[in-house]
Amino acid sequence: MQMIQETVDLSAYLAADEVIDHHRPVVRETAARLAEGAADSYDYARAAFEFVRDAIPHSQDSGDMRVTWRASDVLEQGTGICYAKAHALAALLRAEDIPTALCYQRLAHDDGSGHALHGLVAVRFNGAWHRQDPRGNKAGVDAQFSLDGERLAWVPDPQSNEVDYPVLYAEPHPTVLSALKAAPDRPHLWKALPTAL
Repeated sequence: MQMIQETVDLSAYLAADEVIDHHRPVVRETAARLAEGAADSYDYARAAFEFVRDAIPHSQDSGDMRVTWRASDVLEQGTGICYAKAHALAALLRAEDIPTALCYQRLAHDDGSGHALHGLVAVRFNGAWHRQDPRGNKAGVDAQFSLDGERLAWVPDPQSNEVDYPVLYAEPHPTVLSALKAAPDRPHLWKALPTAL
């Protein structure tokens, strides 16, 4: 798939904002701890990915009712759905000057009741973007950090009207952010998940 930068300005993919708040102490401290054992930026990116994937449970998997959306909140509270975990990973990567974009897929619900957006990140190394899925592994899901071919949680099935959106966003898509901010808890969020961009 040909990925499309939302903006040609690469510095936009390093910026801090309300959501990807890598200027906050909890993000900086987590990044510094992960960087201590990293040999280089590739090693750090893998460590940050594995930390978000494995150490922060997906709230649906763990049964956590809280809704997080700000990267620092995801790290402090240790929970989030795919979008929130993508925000946390983007913040950790940007904190170490690794350009990181947010990107999305449209996937069918397991029960066939419709579709929902799924959030990912893309990291830029060697002049190319590489999508990563920090959602969290479980039975049937084995996402891995990879710069040599994608190892995402899911591959969209066009026959089920699933889509890989090609745009690489510097900030969370407004549709996603609105749903997260408006939800008082995860059950409410689950009923209001965006179905398309």
